[in-house]
Amino acid sequence: MKHEKTDLYVAPLDGEWVKSSFSNGSGDDCVQLMKIDGGVALGDSKSPEREPLRYTPSELRAFIRAAKAGEFDPLID
Repeated sequence: MKHEKTDLYVAPLDGEWVKSSFSNGSGDDCVQLMKIDGGVALGDSKSPEREPLRYTPSELRAFIRAAKAGEFDPLID
């Protein structure tokens, strides 16, 4: 079943957050993801009051491919 992007923002956040193993031990780099109906939620565990961003599987795949290819490296100091 294909989901519309707006459907992702009504999907409940009732799964388990998966925290990046690259997050440092002091909790400063806390990127976390959760599988939701129709996609993935991306949150920041330091700011749980913020609404997580939500992405379709194809959006997340495109981002991961670009990150692995180093396309975003110039954005990092």
